[in-house]
Amino acid sequence: MAEREGAIVKKGHDECLKTALSLLQEFELPEGLLPLADIIEIGYVKATGFIWITQKKKVEHKFNMVSKLVSYDTEITGYISKKKIKKLKGVKAKELMLWPPVNEITVDEQPTGKIHFKSLAGITKTFPVEAFAAGQ
Repeated sequence: MAEREGAIVKKGHDECLKTALSLLQEFELPEGLLPLADIIEIGYVKATGFIWITQKKKVEHKFNMVSKLVSYDTEITGYISKKKIKKLKGVKAKELMLWPPVNEITVDEQPTGKIHFKSLAGITKTFPVEAFAAGQ
């Protein structure tokens, strides 16, 4: 795929997890945002911000502080930039009985302590950033 040209690619769970955490830190996103398991590969294209993560199986994670169940597909893709991931694919958050795909994640520029999740359906949910800290 053309969008993956020039990517830095890492393989193996430990190496991929380290890379994912360092990218989240670099772009000022909460470290617990991607609670992944059995990661096979992570790729990052510095020129465009395109990122992909492949894991062995789908992961569901409950963010207890905000009582939110989130599903992470076997492949997650998006474009990462400062305090934002856009054109996100492979992440869904449960809303009542539905699982609308999360399309964009943004952390406020000013330190309001808020993070916003936007779906293609136009639904935006806002939570405290600390709900997505590592270990939550």
